[in-house]
Amino acid sequence: MNKSEFKTFLACIPKAELHIHLEAVITLSGVKKLYKNKYGKEMSKEEQESLFSYNDLNGFIEVFLKIQEMYSSVDDFNLVFDELEKYLVENGIVYTEVFFAPTSFLKMGFKYEDMVKIFHKKITEIKEKRGITVKLLMDVSRTFGCKNAMNNYSLFKKYPCEDIIGIGLGGAESKGPAKDFAPVYDLAHKDGFKAVAHAGEDVGPESIWDSINYLHAQRIGHGITAIQDEKLMEELTKTKLPIEICISSNTFTKKIVQKAKDHPVREFYDRGMMVNINTDDPVFFKTTLLNEYWICYSELNFTMDEIKELVKNGFTSSFMSEKEKQKAIKAVDEAWKL
Repeated sequence: MNKSEFKTFLACIPKAELHIHLEAVITLSGVKKLYKNKYGKEMSKEEQESLFSYNDLNGFIEVFLKIQEMYSSVDDFNLVFDELEKYLVENGIVYTEVFFAPTSFLKMGFKYEDMVKIFHKKITEIKEKRGITVKLLMDVSRTFGCKNAMNNYSLFKKYPCEDIIGIGLGGAESKGPAKDFAPVYDLAHKDGFKAVAHAGEDVGPESIWDSINYLHAQRIGHGITAIQDEKLMEELTKTKLPIEICISSNTFTKKIVQKAKDHPVREFYDRGMMVNINTDDPVFFKTTLLNEYWICYSELNFTMDEIKELVKNGFTSSFMSEKEKQKAIKAVDEAWKL
């Protein structure tokens, strides 16, 4: 099956995506609109090239924050959700859990309660218009320390929203050890919220262990340095703790993986670990969910039957109810007609 045939087929299969950042679905066209609204002038080609010239994880995070600074008001989130909707439709995604990071916006003077109102309005519109379910996970952010993370969680609790189901820990992994954020996670678990964490992206397997032992994370984002620890891989195989795999993202950072064909997802899958496929930041890494599955097929030798299982893993690893999961998995079987 060639690339075009593969993507055409897979686009018609209902899928879930569990590791994607809200601000990273905005296209270059969207970024240019934000820039013009903010600064009252067109973004130059030099500025565009400079903006997307990062070559490591920390450089990418800096650009991520720069784009957040281009927002003029909470109304700009309308644009972001419109682009999210387009992305979800084009990739055949029927369910997604999206990270949003409020810290930079709060520092800019945006009110959390105003952001949440727009989130709910747009998510409701997407559901009514497209039949797609969007849930959010607040990135409490390791980049700015535990005190800031606790402040974010306080707002999360003060202004509840049915669309926001839990918290995540993103940002510069090397600057914010997972165990430092245990107090925030303890509260989230006590309050009955979902809790996930980026770990093992560019820090060793100890980061994953800490996310398991201190944060009691219900999913691990990236998790690729588990390949360095046999005992950890055995533990993940036994517990079926879901790992959110982001191949293009991991290949870009080159911390562990230099080429897609060397990504450990193949070994993780063969061991029986619960892996699911995601993009992380599709616009920043010039990819899509369909393209990530194509990489699995074309470069990592996943068969079509295995691709089907990976698609099902997306739903199995989600925070959908068991009834919803079974319904979604049945829909995959019904749509899968090779």
